[in-house]
Amino acid sequence: MTDVSNDLFAAGDTAIRRDVHMGRVWTAMPQRVLDDTGAVLTLAYWPGIVGLAPITWIAAHRTGDNAMRARGLTDLAGGRWQLAPYYWEHTELLSYFLTGEHFSVHCFQSAGTHQPLRWYVNFELPFVRRRGLGIDTLDLCLDLLATPDLGSWWWKDEQEYAQVRRLGMVDDALDRQVATARSRALALLEDRAGPFARGWPRWSPDPDWPLPELPADTRW
Repeated sequence: MTDVSNDLFAAGDTAIRRDVHMGRVWTAMPQRVLDDTGAVLTLAYWPGIVGLAPITWIAAHRTGDNAMRARGLTDLAGGRWQLAPYYWEHTELLSYFLTGEHFSVHCFQSAGTHQPLRWYVNFELPFVRRRGLGIDTLDLCLDLLATPDLGSWWWKDEQEYAQVRRLGMVDDALDRQVATARSRALALLEDRAGPFARGWPRWSPDPDWPLPELPADTRW
């Protein structure tokens, strides 16, 4: 068993969640650490925080252009992308990163009113801790969403997952791991277990918290 005690983050630390592909950073999101047990890393993200994302992804997000999203995935598979600052808006996000799992669990709520919006299970590579920096993973372009009361759920972006399969980013072995992760995440949701055990978390960013920032001396 690996001892991660020396790599644990303290509450209040900044941990950067990075998507990394082909040795390059694809996204970088500085977040505030709320808790770190070693098994579960809990992070917070809210409007005003500035991260990095590919310019194609930023454009697709702003315009709703699905063709631009598809192009962004083709660029990702080919190792061709350019990063730009990305400003988070509109929602507050509480995230649970589960050690060794091919998914993380997120709670989206409206900024200001703190109104619950949705549970969001993001399928990704198991995260790797980077001491003093954060965690590295890679989004696998597949999501499971649920209502705040967990009364209903649905899959999202299955067509994008099919695209990254065709592009070779997800091979047969990884696809089998994702299939297992899909079953496990859905079982946790339906059984109200793991991150879902206590229901919707009641939280909001403290106005006195400084905004987490990316290190100025890091080359992305």
